[in-house]
Amino acid sequence: QPPERLALRLGCSTHIGHARGYPRVNIAARMVGKSSAGLLLYRIRKAAIEVLLVHPGGPYWKNKDDGAWSIPKGEFLPGEAPVVAARREFFEETGVAVEGELHALKPLRQPGGKIVHAWALEADVDPATIVSNEFEMEWPPHSGRLQSFPEIDRGAWFAFTEATRKIMRGQVPLLEELAQILRQV
Repeated sequence: QPPERLALRLGCSTHIGHARGYPRVNIAARMVGKSSAGLLLYRIRKAAIEVLLVHPGGPYWKNKDDGAWSIPKGEFLPGEAPVVAARREFFEETGVAVEGELHALKPLRQPGGKIVHAWALEADVDPATIVSNEFEMEWPPHSGRLQSFPEIDRGAWFAFTEATRKIMRGQVPLLEELAQILRQV
């Protein structure tokens, strides 16, 4: 399916242009809110849970690793259902559309106050195929120059224990809940 058509089906903004065939999103035009939605992808390898996490792009995150990774997530658009936002954000941040049965996780409040709505999904994505949308910011600070950066600069699969070290501390409960759900299956 052409990226433009898929983007429209997922509710992505395509009016700004395309990078490598995927929609570029105007982050500044997004609704500023206190809620975001995302997908926690997992797979089972050799009877062990692995989760897909993404590393934020941009100069502030460049040299950070432990405690810096996240699930692909972002803010809702006006009138958008959280589950729709979760699928759209995954696509915008990775360039990959995933299908399958979603398992709702409990919304959680991050340390900064934002509520994260997340769904777990068993799927396998090759991190080498991830192509993120971009955002613009003034860089270097006070230079008056705008530069574009990818919203995420990479993704990777992590074993569960390592993932709890890599993910932002406010999102650790998502991993814990996923583990609890999988133990019950």
